Formats: sequence, structure tokens, C-alpha cells
Amino acid sequence: MKCFVAAKIHEIRVTAKALDYEGSVAIDAALLQAVRIEPFEQVHVINKTTGARWVTYAIPGAQGVFSLNGGGARLGEVGDTCIVLTYAWQPYFFEARVIYCAEDNSIAKRLVY
Repeated sequence: MKCFVAAKIHEIRVTAKALDYEGSVAIDAALLQAVRIEPFEQVHVINKTTGARWVTYAIPGAQGVFSLNGGGARLGEVGDTCIVLTYAWQPYFFEARVIYCAEDNSIAKRLVY
């Protein structure tokens, strides 16, 4: 088995931060559904603005929301642009669902790798 990318959300912008939270990132539920990321699934977050990278889990948020919660709130600022990824252990690469976000975190473009 090898570890392959399974889902990507590109250019998502931080809309909020909440340090006093148990952890996770809140992501617009429609974006999660578009790339098949399940609530509470492990995600890797890459902050393109700062270069920070961390692992947490996704929770569904309201339309347009991308909130850094818990310790992750220290790894970005509102307005930073990020990438969210998931990986899957598989014998070979199957596909990865990919979206690019517009400035308001709506879906601007869809791809399948």
C-alpha cells in the first residue's frame, strides 16, 4: 500500500480564528462535500502565506467559512490563503477530487486528478 492524495481544496482563505477551542478547522460544508472530505476526517493544512503546515481534522462550517481553531489559530491570520489535503492508503492511485476557491471561498474550479 502507498499513500496517495485523495482530496485538495486550493486557495481557501481564512475567515476566522478561535484559539479557545478543542481543535480542528471549520470548513464550509459544501466544500467538504465537493471533495468528499468527511466530518472529523484528518486533514493536512498548508498556509501558503506563512508556510506553516499542520495536521488536524475537519468539521463542517457555514457557507464561506474557513476557521482555524485551537492551536491551529496560531498558525495563520484572517485573509491568509491555504491548501487543505487528505490522503488515502491504496495499492495504486485512483483519483483525487480537487477544487479551487474564489475570494469568498465559493467553488471557482473543479478538477479530478
